[in-house]
Amino acid sequence: MVKLTAELIQNSMQYINPVKDRELDLRGYRIPEIENLGATGDQFDTIDFSDNDIRKLDGFPYLKRLKCLLLNNNRIVRIGEHLEEYIPNLDTLVLTGNQMEELGDLEPLLTLEKLTSLSLMHNPVTAKQHYRLYVIYKLPQLKLLDFRKIKTKEREEAKVLFKSKKGKEIQKDIIKKSKTFVPGGSMHNLAKSRGMTDEEIRKVREAIHKANSLEEVERLQKILQSGQILSDLNGVQNGEPMEYQ
Repeated sequence: MVKLTAELIQNSMQYINPVKDRELDLRGYRIPEIENLGATGDQFDTIDFSDNDIRKLDGFPYLKRLKCLLLNNNRIVRIGEHLEEYIPNLDTLVLTGNQMEELGDLEPLLTLEKLTSLSLMHNPVTAKQHYRLYVIYKLPQLKLLDFRKIKTKEREEAKVLFKSKKGKEIQKDIIKKSKTFVPGGSMHNLAKSRGMTDEEIRKVREAIHKANSLEEVERLQKILQSGQILSDLNGVQNGEPMEYQ
């Protein structure tokens, strides 16, 4: 396996792809996790992580420019929470050939409001009953699912099913089957497990949204990951220099 380092990022192939987007090619390195993407300087529309060993979709810094993630043929079983805070403009996510199993484990994607194209082909989850209608219902902004255009008839069918009494029972069952939190899962849960209060986490998140530079965002994200308590959270919120305890 190869650790995803700043050096690897800088030495990897970069080019303008056929749709005129700037793309970073990180295919086939057997990378185990997404990290150190701050080294991209948020210069890419597309990042290709195909043919690696990534198990969880998370670990992003704030990448405002990123629109497309290609993650074919990894080992992804989980999707991190609060992705909208780090990759808010993602519109295409290709997870073909991964190991997503439960419909409820797709819930973290619901906050990605710009997501219009999603592929989960060759994941166990696609064999679940009501898979396609459930994803269409939960992600109403999607236009393409598994490279098939979503038809108006399908949207209507999904609404009728999941707004019915039977559909509500199905949804409860789906959520029940989703995986419970694993330590190190979301940054929020990680920060809580290391002693930060909900109020402290909220203030750091607000500061991330207001940050003026990528460096500031990354420093704040490290606070959430480490669970460090800030000596003056109000100062951070107001954009003043940060101090650590």
